[in-house]
Amino acid sequence: MNRKAVLIALVLAAACAKPEESSFQGYAEGEFVRVATPFAGTLVSLDVARGATVAAGAALFALESENEAAARREAESRARRAESQLENLRKARRPSEIEAVRAQRAQARTAAALADTELKRQEALVAKGFVSPQRLDESKAALAQARARVEELDAQVATANLAARPDEIRAAEAELAAARAALAQADWRLGQKRAVAPVAGEVADTLFARGEWVGAGQPVVTLLPPENRKARFHVPQGRLAAVKVGQAVELACDGCGAPIAATVTWVSPQAEYTPPVIYSRESRAKLVHLAEAKPAPADAARLRPGQPLDVRLK
Repeated sequence: MNRKAVLIALVLAAACAKPEESSFQGYAEGEFVRVATPFAGTLVSLDVARGATVAAGAALFALESENEAAARREAESRARRAESQLENLRKARRPSEIEAVRAQRAQARTAAALADTELKRQEALVAKGFVSPQRLDESKAALAQARARVEELDAQVATANLAARPDEIRAAEAELAAARAALAQADWRLGQKRAVAPVAGEVADTLFARGEWVGAGQPVVTLLPPENRKARFHVPQGRLAAVKVGQAVELACDGCGAPIAATVTWVSPQAEYTPPVIYSRESRAKLVHLAEAKPAPADAARLRPGQPLDVRLK
């Protein structure tokens, strides 16, 4: 065969060779956010509907909360009582109480002065032999008792002008801290009976109706944020070198309009057999690697979970 014939054969062989595929088959996937509360209760309010778009922090639903509200009121009353007790311990006694103690002290001083006078009189009578020494001893005891009473009331007046003892104040402060912690816990439990959207997104589903009993931890509303939508596709082993993390791709689907730009975010390190739902012109027994690509959140809203996609390398 001459040189010209060889060149013609090579051209024909190249023309008949199977072109390398530049696209992969895949589907849209969504990572749903299932919103629940840690407590059980009757669903009394459902503030969203399927298909609605909600912002982060928007009200979603509420469960009955009479028991939690009553517990919070009790905790609040206990905290107020603890505050009042601590404030009272930090103050001196009331002026009227202090004046009452001072009046008692004045009476005790008068009684002590009278006892002292009576003792002197009894001493003179004993010296003259008019009374027995026993009466003198009784007068001495009465004077000592009267002076002790004066000293007791002096101490009470001084104490009345002071606050409570430091250890009593510390105990009251600890009691107040415990009451405030109980109030914070009651606030938290009450707040958990109302759920708000943790992220912005579309309401994919509502799983309960008003009046139904919702168990603790059971999702009531399912959200699908735009950033949680992505493409999943399978890459044959022979093309694995062409698909890397960070590579730009385009997503095409029926009804999506213009192609959607995306970036490869993950390529499985483990090979698997081609799933039955992925139809390929090649052998079904061929090993493939699962990969994921994410578009920008603004474009991701055009993807619907389960939707077939064509993924093209850029």
